[in-house]
Amino acid sequence: KQQHQLDEENQRAALFHSSAPSSSLGADGEEERETVPLLSCKMADDKSDTVQVSEDTAHQISIDPWYQVGFILTTGVNSAYVLGYSASIMVPLGWIGGTCGLILAAAISMYANALLAHLHEVGGKRHIRYRDLAGHIYGRKMYSLTWALQYVNLFMINTGLIILAGQALKAIYVLFRDDGVLKLPYCIALSGFVCALFAFGIPYLSALRIWLGLSTVFSLIYIMIAFVMSLRDGITTPAKDYTIPGSHSDRIFTTIGAVANLVFAYNTGMLPEIQATIRPPVVKNMEKALWFQFTVGSLPLYAVTFMGYWAYGSSTSSYLLNSVKGPIWIKTVANLSAFLQTVIALHIFASPMYEFLDTRFGSGHGGPFAIHNIMFRVGVRGGYLTVNTLVAAMLPFLGDFMSLTGALSTFPLTFVLANHMYLTVKQNKMSIFRKCWHWLNVVGFSCLSVAAAVAAVRLITVDYSTYHLFADM
Repeated sequence: KQQHQLDEENQRAALFHSSAPSSSLGADGEEERETVPLLSCKMADDKSDTVQVSEDTAHQISIDPWYQVGFILTTGVNSAYVLGYSASIMVPLGWIGGTCGLILAAAISMYANALLAHLHEVGGKRHIRYRDLAGHIYGRKMYSLTWALQYVNLFMINTGLIILAGQALKAIYVLFRDDGVLKLPYCIALSGFVCALFAFGIPYLSALRIWLGLSTVFSLIYIMIAFVMSLRDGITTPAKDYTIPGSHSDRIFTTIGAVANLVFAYNTGMLPEIQATIRPPVVKNMEKALWFQFTVGSLPLYAVTFMGYWAYGSSTSSYLLNSVKGPIWIKTVANLSAFLQTVIALHIFASPMYEFLDTRFGSGHGGPFAIHNIMFRVGVRGGYLTVNTLVAAMLPFLGDFMSLTGALSTFPLTFVLANHMYLTVKQNKMSIFRKCWHWLNVVGFSCLSVAAAVAAVRLITVDYSTYHLFADM
Protein backbone atom coordinates (compact mmCIF):
# COMPACT_ATOMS: atom_id res chain seq x y z
CA LYS A 1 0.00 0.00 0.00
CA GLN A 2 2.79 2.39 0.85
CA GLN A 3 4.44 1.53 -2.45
CA HIS A 4 1.16 2.25 -4.26
CA GLN A 5 0.89 5.67 -2.59
CA LEU A 6 4.49 6.42 -3.50
CA ASP A 7 3.82 5.55 -7.15
CA GLU A 8 0.81 7.90 -7.19
CA GLU A 9 2.91 10.71 -5.74
CA ASN A 10 5.60 10.13 -8.35
CA GLN A 11 3.00 10.26 -11.12
CA ARG A 12 1.61 13.56 -9.79
CA ALA A 13 5.15 14.95 -9.58
CA ALA A 14 5.87 13.89 -13.16
CA LEU A 15 2.63 15.52 -14.32
CA PHE A 16 3.57 18.71 -12.50
CA HIS A 17 7.04 18.81 -14.09
CA SER A 18 5.65 18.08 -17.53
CA SER A 19 3.53 21.22 -17.17
CA ALA A 20 6.37 23.47 -16.07
CA PRO A 21 6.62 26.90 -17.67
CA SER A 22 8.68 27.16 -20.84
CA SER A 23 9.78 30.07 -22.98
CA SER A 24 7.97 30.65 -26.24
CA LEU A 25 8.58 32.92 -29.20
CA GLY A 26 5.49 35.03 -29.43
CA ALA A 27 4.09 36.61 -32.57
CA ASP A 28 5.66 39.96 -31.68
CA GLY A 29 9.08 38.36 -31.14
CA GLU A 30 9.01 38.78 -27.38
CA GLU A 31 9.45 36.01 -24.88
CA GLU A 32 6.24 34.74 -23.34
CA ARG A 33 5.51 32.05 -20.79
CA GLU A 34 3.28 29.09 -21.40
CA THR A 35 2.37 25.72 -19.97
CA VAL A 36 3.85 22.85 -21.92
CA PRO A 37 1.98 19.53 -21.73
CA LEU A 38 3.57 16.14 -22.04
CA LEU A 39 4.73 16.60 -25.59
CA SER A 40 3.83 13.52 -27.52
CA CYS A 41 0.72 11.39 -27.36
CA LYS A 42 2.94 8.48 -28.28
CA MET A 43 5.19 9.25 -25.34
CA ALA A 44 2.26 9.55 -23.00
CA ASP A 45 0.87 6.19 -24.05
CA ASP A 46 4.08 4.26 -24.64
CA LYS A 47 6.33 4.55 -21.60
CA SER A 48 8.91 2.24 -23.15
CA ASP A 49 9.54 4.83 -25.87
CA THR A 50 10.18 7.66 -23.43
CA VAL A 51 13.73 9.04 -23.37
CA GLN A 52 15.00 9.98 -19.93
CA VAL A 53 16.66 13.37 -20.33
CA SER A 54 19.79 13.77 -18.24
CA GLU A 55 21.86 16.85 -17.54
CA ASP A 56 24.76 14.70 -16.36
CA THR A 57 27.86 15.63 -18.32
CA ALA A 58 31.60 15.48 -17.93
CA HIS A 59 31.83 18.98 -19.43
CA GLN A 60 31.00 22.37 -17.92
CA ILE A 61 27.63 24.00 -18.63
CA SER A 62 25.82 27.24 -17.75
CA ILE A 63 28.96 29.30 -17.07
CA ASP A 64 29.71 31.27 -20.26
CA PRO A 65 28.58 34.87 -20.91
CA TRP A 66 26.58 35.49 -24.07
CA TYR A 67 29.46 37.19 -25.88
CA GLN A 68 31.70 34.13 -25.45
CA VAL A 69 29.00 32.01 -27.05
CA GLY A 70 28.68 34.69 -29.73
CA PHE A 71 32.38 34.31 -30.49
CA ILE A 72 31.99 30.52 -30.64
CA LEU A 73 29.26 30.93 -33.26
CA THR A 74 31.27 33.56 -35.13
CA THR A 75 34.34 31.33 -35.12
CA GLY A 76 32.27 28.67 -36.87
CA VAL A 77 30.90 31.12 -39.44
CA ASN A 78 34.27 32.68 -40.25
CA SER A 79 36.34 29.52 -40.29
CA ALA A 80 38.64 28.94 -43.24
CA TYR A 81 35.59 27.62 -45.09
CA VAL A 82 34.88 31.26 -46.04
CA LEU A 83 37.88 31.10 -48.39
CA GLY A 84 35.89 28.69 -50.55
CA TYR A 85 32.53 30.45 -50.71
CA SER A 86 33.47 32.62 -53.71
CA ALA A 87 33.86 29.43 -55.74
CA SER A 88 31.26 27.18 -54.12
CA ILE A 89 28.44 29.75 -53.81
CA MET A 90 29.04 32.76 -56.06
CA VAL A 91 30.36 30.95 -59.15
CA PRO A 92 27.34 28.58 -59.49
CA LEU A 93 24.76 31.26 -58.58
CA GLY A 94 26.21 34.45 -60.08
CA TRP A 95 25.96 37.95 -58.66
CA ILE A 96 22.19 38.14 -58.24
CA GLY A 97 21.60 34.59 -57.08
CA GLY A 98 24.64 34.52 -54.82
CA THR A 99 23.97 37.87 -53.16
CA CYS A 100 20.26 37.25 -52.62
CA GLY A 101 21.00 33.70 -51.52
CA LEU A 102 23.49 34.73 -48.84
CA ILE A 103 21.13 37.34 -47.41
CA LEU A 104 18.08 35.07 -47.53
CA ALA A 105 20.01 32.13 -46.06
CA ALA A 106 21.16 34.35 -43.18
CA ALA A 107 17.58 35.43 -42.47
CA ILE A 108 16.06 31.95 -42.48
CA SER A 109 19.00 30.54 -40.52
CA MET A 110 18.59 33.20 -37.85
CA TYR A 111 14.88 32.40 -37.66
CA ALA A 112 15.39 28.63 -37.45
CA ASN A 113 18.11 28.94 -34.81
CA ALA A 114 15.91 31.27 -32.76
CA LEU A 115 13.13 28.66 -32.84
CA LEU A 116 15.56 26.04 -31.63
CA ALA A 117 16.91 28.32 -28.90
CA HIS A 118 13.38 28.75 -27.52
CA LEU A 119 13.04 24.98 -27.17
CA HIS A 120 15.99 24.71 -24.79
CA GLU A 121 13.66 24.23 -21.82
CA VAL A 122 10.68 22.05 -22.68
CA GLY A 123 8.47 20.02 -20.39
CA GLY A 124 10.16 21.43 -17.31
CA LYS A 125 13.56 20.10 -18.35
CA ARG A 126 16.65 21.71 -19.79
CA HIS A 127 17.98 19.95 -22.89
CA ILE A 128 21.74 20.31 -23.29
CA ARG A 129 21.93 18.01 -26.32
CA TYR A 130 20.05 18.12 -29.60
CA ARG A 131 19.29 14.40 -29.41
CA ASP A 132 17.85 14.78 -25.90
CA LEU A 133 15.45 17.44 -27.14
CA ALA A 134 14.33 15.34 -30.11
CA GLY A 135 13.98 12.26 -27.92
CA HIS A 136 11.88 14.13 -25.35
CA ILE A 137 9.51 15.37 -28.04
CA TYR A 138 9.28 12.35 -30.36
CA GLY A 139 10.64 9.32 -28.55
CA ARG A 140 13.62 7.00 -28.72
CA LYS A 141 13.67 6.43 -32.49
CA MET A 142 14.01 10.14 -33.21
CA TYR A 143 16.61 10.37 -30.45
CA SER A 144 18.73 7.85 -32.35
CA LEU A 145 18.03 9.39 -35.77
CA THR A 146 18.88 12.90 -34.58
CA TRP A 147 22.11 11.68 -33.01
CA ALA A 148 23.01 9.91 -36.27
CA LEU A 149 22.28 13.03 -38.36
CA GLN A 150 24.24 15.21 -35.98
CA TYR A 151 27.15 12.81 -35.92
CA VAL A 152 27.29 12.76 -39.74
CA ASN A 153 27.02 16.55 -39.83
CA LEU A 154 29.85 17.16 -37.36
CA PHE A 155 32.04 14.37 -38.74
CA MET A 156 31.84 15.81 -42.24
CA ILE A 157 32.41 19.37 -41.06
CA ASN A 158 35.51 18.18 -39.22
CA THR A 159 36.64 16.25 -42.28
CA GLY A 160 36.32 19.40 -44.36
CA LEU A 161 38.23 21.43 -41.78
CA ILE A 162 41.10 18.93 -41.80
CA ILE A 163 41.15 19.15 -45.61
CA LEU A 164 41.27 22.94 -45.34
CA ALA A 165 44.11 22.81 -42.84
CA GLY A 166 46.00 20.47 -45.17
CA GLN A 167 45.44 22.80 -48.12
CA ALA A 168 46.80 25.70 -46.08
CA LEU A 169 49.95 23.75 -45.19
CA LYS A 170 50.47 22.67 -48.78
CA ALA A 171 49.98 26.25 -50.00
CA ILE A 172 52.74 27.37 -47.64
CA TYR A 173 55.07 24.65 -48.93
CA VAL A 174 54.36 25.47 -52.58
CA LEU A 175 55.24 29.12 -51.97
CA PHE A 176 58.81 28.08 -51.18
CA ARG A 177 59.29 24.77 -53.00
CA ASP A 178 56.93 23.81 -55.80
CA ASP A 179 58.59 20.46 -56.46
CA GLY A 180 55.61 18.20 -55.80
CA VAL A 181 57.37 16.29 -53.03
CA LEU A 182 54.99 17.26 -50.22
CA LYS A 183 51.57 16.09 -51.36
CA LEU A 184 48.16 17.01 -49.98
CA PRO A 185 47.53 13.69 -48.15
CA TYR A 186 50.74 14.22 -46.16
CA CYS A 187 49.65 17.74 -45.25
CA ILE A 188 46.24 16.43 -44.21
CA ALA A 189 47.89 13.81 -41.98
CA LEU A 190 50.03 16.49 -40.33
CA SER A 191 46.95 18.69 -39.83
CA GLY A 192 45.07 15.85 -38.16
CA PHE A 193 47.99 15.28 -35.80
CA VAL A 194 48.07 18.96 -34.75
CA CYS A 195 44.28 18.96 -34.25
CA ALA A 196 44.64 15.92 -32.01
CA LEU A 197 47.33 17.61 -29.90
CA PHE A 198 45.01 20.58 -29.41
CA ALA A 199 42.12 18.28 -28.47
CA PHE A 200 44.22 16.59 -25.80
CA GLY A 201 44.88 19.92 -24.05
CA ILE A 202 41.40 21.51 -24.21
CA PRO A 203 39.04 19.38 -22.10
CA TYR A 204 35.71 21.00 -23.03
CA LEU A 205 34.08 23.77 -25.05
CA SER A 206 33.99 26.37 -22.27
CA ALA A 207 37.75 25.99 -21.80
CA LEU A 208 38.45 27.61 -25.17
CA ARG A 209 38.13 31.15 -23.74
CA ILE A 210 41.36 32.91 -24.84
CA TRP A 211 41.59 30.60 -27.82
CA LEU A 212 38.38 32.14 -29.15
CA GLY A 213 40.08 35.53 -29.10
CA LEU A 214 43.07 34.11 -30.95
CA SER A 215 40.72 32.44 -33.41
CA THR A 216 39.11 35.80 -34.14
CA VAL A 217 42.54 37.35 -34.72
CA PHE A 218 43.55 34.54 -37.06
CA SER A 219 40.26 34.87 -38.97
CA LEU A 220 40.70 38.61 -39.41
CA ILE A 221 44.27 38.12 -40.63
CA TYR A 222 43.50 35.72 -43.47
CA ILE A 223 40.22 37.43 -44.36
CA MET A 224 41.80 40.89 -44.51
CA ILE A 225 44.77 39.64 -46.53
CA ALA A 226 42.50 37.78 -48.94
CA PHE A 227 40.24 40.84 -49.22
CA VAL A 228 43.01 43.40 -49.83
CA MET A 229 44.99 41.24 -52.24
CA SER A 230 41.85 40.28 -54.16
CA LEU A 231 40.95 43.96 -54.38
CA ARG A 232 44.38 44.76 -55.79
CA ASP A 233 44.22 41.89 -58.28
CA GLY A 234 40.72 42.91 -59.32
CA ILE A 235 41.82 46.47 -60.04
CA THR A 236 44.86 45.43 -62.09
CA THR A 237 43.25 42.48 -63.89
CA PRO A 238 41.35 43.00 -67.15
CA ALA A 239 37.63 42.34 -67.45
CA LYS A 240 36.52 39.26 -65.54
CA ASP A 241 34.20 36.53 -66.78
CA TYR A 242 31.18 36.08 -64.52
CA THR A 243 29.44 33.57 -66.77
CA ILE A 244 28.10 30.59 -64.84
CA PRO A 245 30.11 27.64 -66.19
CA GLY A 246 28.85 24.25 -67.34
CA SER A 247 26.09 22.80 -69.49
CA HIS A 248 22.42 23.27 -68.69
CA SER A 249 22.21 20.04 -66.70
CA ASP A 250 25.48 20.79 -64.91
CA ARG A 251 24.17 24.20 -63.88
CA ILE A 252 21.06 22.66 -62.37
CA PHE A 253 23.08 20.35 -60.14
CA THR A 254 25.69 22.95 -59.21
CA THR A 255 22.94 25.44 -58.35
CA ILE A 256 21.28 22.95 -56.01
CA GLY A 257 24.66 22.17 -54.48
CA ALA A 258 25.30 25.88 -53.97
CA VAL A 259 21.99 26.20 -52.11
CA ALA A 260 23.17 23.49 -49.73
CA ASN A 261 26.42 25.42 -49.29
CA LEU A 262 24.40 28.53 -48.38
CA VAL A 263 22.80 26.90 -45.36
CA PHE A 264 26.05 25.16 -44.49
CA ALA A 265 27.76 28.57 -44.24
CA TYR A 266 25.67 29.82 -41.31
CA ASN A 267 24.70 26.78 -39.27
CA THR A 268 26.51 24.50 -36.86
CA GLY A 269 23.99 21.70 -36.34
CA MET A 270 24.83 21.77 -32.62
CA LEU A 271 23.01 24.82 -31.25
CA PRO A 272 21.60 23.07 -28.12
CA GLU A 273 25.11 21.89 -27.19
CA ILE A 274 26.46 25.43 -27.57
CA GLN A 275 23.47 26.88 -25.73
CA ALA A 276 24.16 24.49 -22.84
CA THR A 277 27.30 26.46 -21.99
CA ILE A 278 25.54 29.83 -21.67
CA ARG A 279 24.55 31.48 -18.39
CA PRO A 280 20.91 32.04 -17.41
CA PRO A 281 18.66 33.53 -18.64
CA VAL A 282 19.45 30.99 -21.30
CA VAL A 283 17.04 31.99 -24.07
CA LYS A 284 17.63 35.75 -23.87
CA ASN A 285 21.40 35.33 -23.77
CA MET A 286 21.29 32.92 -26.68
CA GLU A 287 19.29 35.42 -28.71
CA LYS A 288 22.00 38.03 -28.07
CA ALA A 289 24.65 35.58 -29.26
CA LEU A 290 22.64 34.78 -32.40
CA TRP A 291 22.13 38.45 -33.24
CA PHE A 292 25.88 38.94 -32.84
CA GLN A 293 26.59 36.02 -35.18
CA PHE A 294 24.19 37.11 -37.92
CA THR A 295 25.08 40.82 -37.88
CA VAL A 296 28.61 41.82 -36.94
CA GLY A 297 29.90 38.26 -37.01
CA SER A 298 28.87 37.65 -40.63
CA LEU A 299 30.38 40.82 -42.13
CA PRO A 300 33.82 39.25 -42.75
CA LEU A 301 32.14 36.36 -44.59
CA TYR A 302 30.33 38.75 -46.93
CA ALA A 303 33.42 40.86 -47.53
CA VAL A 304 35.77 38.08 -48.57
CA THR A 305 33.13 36.13 -50.53
CA PHE A 306 32.04 39.07 -52.67
CA MET A 307 35.55 40.44 -53.15
CA GLY A 308 36.96 37.10 -54.22
CA TYR A 309 34.24 36.64 -56.83
CA TRP A 310 34.57 40.22 -58.06
CA ALA A 311 38.34 39.88 -58.49
CA TYR A 312 38.52 36.51 -60.24
CA GLY A 313 35.04 35.79 -61.57
CA SER A 314 34.19 32.23 -62.54
CA SER A 315 37.89 31.25 -62.39
CA THR A 316 37.99 31.70 -58.61
CA SER A 317 39.87 28.92 -56.83
CA SER A 318 38.06 26.69 -54.34
CA TYR A 319 40.68 27.96 -51.86
CA LEU A 320 40.85 31.72 -52.42
CA LEU A 321 44.42 32.14 -51.19
CA ASN A 322 45.54 30.05 -54.18
CA SER A 323 44.15 32.74 -56.50
CA VAL A 324 45.65 35.86 -54.93
CA LYS A 325 48.98 37.30 -56.07
CA GLY A 326 51.42 39.12 -53.84
CA PRO A 327 54.51 38.88 -51.64
CA ILE A 328 55.33 35.38 -50.45
CA TRP A 329 55.57 36.38 -46.80
CA ILE A 330 52.07 37.88 -46.79
CA LYS A 331 50.57 34.77 -48.36
CA THR A 332 52.49 32.65 -45.87
CA VAL A 333 51.03 34.61 -42.94
CA ALA A 334 47.52 34.25 -44.40
CA ASN A 335 47.84 30.50 -44.90
CA LEU A 336 49.39 29.97 -41.49
CA SER A 337 46.55 31.94 -39.88
CA ALA A 338 44.00 29.85 -41.78
CA PHE A 339 45.70 26.67 -40.57
CA LEU A 340 45.76 27.74 -36.90
CA GLN A 341 42.16 29.01 -36.96
CA THR A 342 41.02 25.73 -38.47
CA VAL A 343 42.58 23.79 -35.59
CA ILE A 344 40.54 25.84 -33.10
CA ALA A 345 37.33 25.69 -35.15
CA LEU A 346 37.54 21.92 -35.44
CA HIS A 347 37.55 21.61 -31.65
CA ILE A 348 34.20 23.44 -31.54
CA PHE A 349 32.53 21.11 -34.02
CA ALA A 350 34.06 18.02 -32.42
CA SER A 351 32.96 18.97 -28.90
CA PRO A 352 29.57 17.12 -28.95
CA MET A 353 31.37 13.89 -29.78
CA TYR A 354 34.00 14.60 -27.13
CA GLU A 355 31.25 15.29 -24.57
CA PHE A 356 29.54 12.01 -25.41
CA LEU A 357 32.76 10.01 -25.14
CA ASP A 358 33.92 11.74 -21.95
CA THR A 359 30.55 11.38 -20.23
CA ARG A 360 29.88 7.82 -21.36
CA PHE A 361 33.32 6.28 -21.01
CA GLY A 362 35.38 8.70 -18.91
CA SER A 363 36.26 7.96 -15.30
CA GLY A 364 34.45 10.99 -13.89
CA HIS A 365 37.11 11.30 -11.20
CA GLY A 366 39.81 13.92 -10.79
CA GLY A 367 40.30 17.19 -12.62
CA PRO A 368 40.39 17.51 -16.42
CA PHE A 369 44.20 17.59 -16.35
CA ALA A 370 44.65 14.56 -14.13
CA ILE A 371 47.01 12.10 -15.81
CA HIS A 372 44.38 9.40 -16.29
CA ASN A 373 41.95 11.90 -17.88
CA ILE A 374 44.63 13.21 -20.23
CA MET A 375 45.51 9.67 -21.27
CA PHE A 376 41.82 8.95 -21.82
CA ARG A 377 41.58 11.95 -24.17
CA VAL A 378 44.71 10.85 -26.00
CA GLY A 379 43.26 7.42 -26.66
CA VAL A 380 39.64 8.27 -27.41
CA ARG A 381 39.93 11.64 -29.14
CA GLY A 382 43.06 10.51 -30.92
CA GLY A 383 41.18 7.54 -32.34
CA TYR A 384 38.24 9.68 -33.45
CA LEU A 385 40.47 12.22 -35.21
CA THR A 386 42.50 9.44 -36.82
CA VAL A 387 39.37 8.21 -38.58
CA ASN A 388 38.48 11.81 -39.52
CA THR A 389 41.93 12.39 -40.95
CA LEU A 390 41.94 9.14 -42.91
CA VAL A 391 38.63 10.01 -44.61
CA ALA A 392 39.89 13.54 -45.35
CA ALA A 393 43.05 12.21 -46.99
CA MET A 394 41.14 9.62 -49.02
CA LEU A 395 38.48 12.02 -50.38
CA PRO A 396 39.85 15.58 -50.37
CA PHE A 397 36.95 17.04 -52.40
CA LEU A 398 36.20 20.03 -50.17
CA GLY A 399 33.34 21.66 -52.08
CA ASP A 400 31.54 18.34 -52.41
CA PHE A 401 31.78 17.73 -48.66
CA MET A 402 30.18 21.12 -48.02
CA SER A 403 27.28 20.29 -50.34
CA LEU A 404 26.72 16.80 -48.97
CA THR A 405 26.90 17.99 -45.37
CA GLY A 406 24.35 20.71 -46.06
CA ALA A 407 22.04 18.21 -47.74
CA LEU A 408 22.22 15.27 -45.35
CA SER A 409 22.48 17.05 -42.05
CA THR A 410 22.21 20.84 -42.02
CA PHE A 411 18.86 20.98 -43.81
CA PRO A 412 17.19 18.32 -41.61
CA LEU A 413 18.72 19.45 -38.30
CA THR A 414 18.44 23.21 -38.67
CA PHE A 415 15.29 23.68 -40.73
CA VAL A 416 13.14 20.54 -40.90
CA LEU A 417 13.48 19.39 -37.29
CA ALA A 418 13.56 22.88 -35.78
CA ASN A 419 10.30 23.89 -37.45
CA HIS A 420 8.56 20.58 -36.75
CA MET A 421 9.65 20.49 -33.10
CA TYR A 422 8.48 24.05 -32.59
CA LEU A 423 5.19 23.18 -34.28
CA THR A 424 4.75 20.12 -32.05
CA VAL A 425 5.51 21.94 -28.81
CA LYS A 426 3.70 25.22 -29.47
CA GLN A 427 0.81 24.12 -31.69
CA ASN A 428 -1.86 24.91 -29.08
CA LYS A 429 -0.71 28.54 -29.05
CA MET A 430 -0.47 28.96 -32.84
CA SER A 431 -2.86 30.44 -35.34
CA ILE A 432 -3.74 28.54 -38.51
CA PHE A 433 -1.46 30.85 -40.48
CA ARG A 434 1.56 30.11 -38.28
CA LYS A 435 0.89 26.37 -38.42
CA CYS A 436 0.76 26.51 -42.22
CA TRP A 437 3.96 28.55 -42.25
CA HIS A 438 5.86 25.96 -40.22
CA TRP A 439 4.48 23.08 -42.28
CA LEU A 440 5.56 24.90 -45.44
CA ASN A 441 9.08 25.10 -44.00
CA VAL A 442 9.08 21.42 -43.06
CA VAL A 443 7.92 20.21 -46.48
CA GLY A 444 9.94 22.72 -48.49
CA PHE A 445 13.24 22.08 -46.74
CA SER A 446 12.68 18.32 -46.84
CA CYS A 447 12.38 18.51 -50.62
CA LEU A 448 15.45 20.74 -50.83
CA SER A 449 17.37 18.29 -48.67
CA VAL A 450 16.63 15.38 -50.99
CA ALA A 451 17.46 17.40 -54.12
CA ALA A 452 20.69 18.70 -52.60
CA ALA A 453 21.75 15.20 -51.57
CA VAL A 454 21.28 13.93 -55.13
CA ALA A 455 23.26 16.87 -56.51
CA ALA A 456 26.07 16.39 -54.00
CA VAL A 457 26.38 12.66 -54.72
CA ARG A 458 26.59 13.46 -58.42
CA LEU A 459 29.37 15.99 -57.80
CA ILE A 460 31.33 13.49 -55.71
CA THR A 461 30.88 10.83 -58.42
CA VAL A 462 32.19 13.21 -61.09
CA ASP A 463 35.17 14.24 -58.96
CA TYR A 464 35.90 10.64 -58.02
CA SER A 465 36.06 9.71 -61.72
CA THR A 466 38.42 12.65 -62.31
CA TYR A 467 40.65 12.13 -59.30
CA HIS A 468 41.50 9.09 -57.16
CA LEU A 469 41.84 8.06 -53.55
CA PHE A 470 44.45 10.11 -51.69
CA ALA A 471 44.51 12.58 -54.60
CA ASP A 472 47.03 15.41 -54.56
CA MET A 473 44.70 18.28 -55.45
